[in-house]
Amino acid sequence: MDSNSLKASNIRTLEGKVALITGGASGIGESTARLFVRHGAKVLIADIQDELGNSICQQLGTQETISYVHCDVTSDSDVRNVVDLAVSKYGKLDIMFNNAGVGNAEASVVDADIKNFKKVVDVNLFGGFLGAKHAARVMIPAKKGCILFTASVSSVLGGSVGYSYVASKHALVGLAKNLCVELGQHGIRVNCISPYVVATPLSREAIFMGMEKEILESVTHKAGNLKGKVLESEDVAEAALYLASDESKYVSGVNLMVDGGYSITNAALRMTIQSLMSS
Repeated sequence: MDSNSLKASNIRTLEGKVALITGGASGIGESTARLFVRHGAKVLIADIQDELGNSICQQLGTQETISYVHCDVTSDSDVRNVVDLAVSKYGKLDIMFNNAGVGNAEASVVDADIKNFKKVVDVNLFGGFLGAKHAARVMIPAKKGCILFTASVSSVLGGSVGYSYVASKHALVGLAKNLCVELGQHGIRVNCISPYVVATPLSREAIFMGMEKEILESVTHKAGNLKGKVLESEDVAEAALYLASDESKYVSGVNLMVDGGYSITNAALRMTIQSLMSS
């Protein structure tokens, strides 16, 4: 490896930045926390999974590098407190990654559970709103910052998973677009990341009814557009790294699809023809 390549490989793209990640104790959030720390950021994980959150912090470094705080993203006071903690502990907040989310597997609107619908929308949409609201409160005076949301391929499609999940993810993109316009006037960028299916504990238990990781990956790979690769939480973290870094300094209002082209395909006609031909 030549000196230029070595220098490039050692670049820490978030050096000196402070990031708050909700839902950072597992899945996409955990992978992002690990990647952000590796790239020089100071990270505060906010989650309700206390044991997992504290364990990650013990693995990754000292309290000066990464820390954990219990936070229910549907609680205004919890979110306010965790944002204030990031500022008091690390002096500022550069990146707010609203990643916490839940899902469901409703089969029919007729059978949809009202309480569950409200819970999913509260966590996915209202939780993201609170995160953005309180992050903006401290970013506006600084005239800079980055707000990210984990949306989903379901933010641009329908019919594949439950109503509450699809509705909340569509709405999250709308929220981000509105924030992009308002907060852009203060130098703050706002973007979404929309992955295809990642076999995280959340997706396996809440959306795919406890399907084993290897089985879910096999099924989604077969249904996906891009063959030969499987989407993992680390891939989504890489997208978050790009959008959080200065490499994307003029990127705002984007819903970045990390889906291998799945959202631009519709295999229904082809599958119907194949079914007719084989019958």
